[in-house]
Amino acid sequence: MAEIKYYSEEGLQKLKDELHHLIAIERPAAAAAIAEARDKGDLSENAEYDAAKEAQGHLESRISKLQALVANARLLDESKIDTSKVLLLSIITIRNLKTGARQTYTIVPESEANLKQGKISVTSPFATAFLGHRVGDTVEVNVPAGKMTFELVEVKR
Repeated sequence: MAEIKYYSEEGLQKLKDELHHLIAIERPAAAAAIAEARDKGDLSENAEYDAAKEAQGHLESRISKLQALVANARLLDESKIDTSKVLLLSIITIRNLKTGARQTYTIVPESEANLKQGKISVTSPFATAFLGHRVGDTVEVNVPAGKMTFELVEVKR
């Protein structure tokens, strides 16, 4: 049985959109590429046909994987998230106690992580260090450069 994964509404919609695109657009294009290559003659020496069949195999594999993800996806109810402590989908503001710099991150499921957008994976060591903590807590985080200490300034959703 496939593993159940949790998604925000936005994250699950992105998966569904990608799956729809692969099925509605990419799959017919792959079939057309195979048909076109097949029309070019002898299949035993047709590298274009082999490449098109291989591309179709990769596409079908991706479609199958996405279908399994969507089938086993669970949507997180953001309205029921406890904002008194750090949990999945919490938006946290932290302050580096050494430099005073403030940063804001959203803790998201692993598949939705994007550091440029300030979204960090719930499974990352950084996010894991903050899970369960409350505003005002001091949290030590192990980073490659050593230990860093942060104050949890705000938790919201």
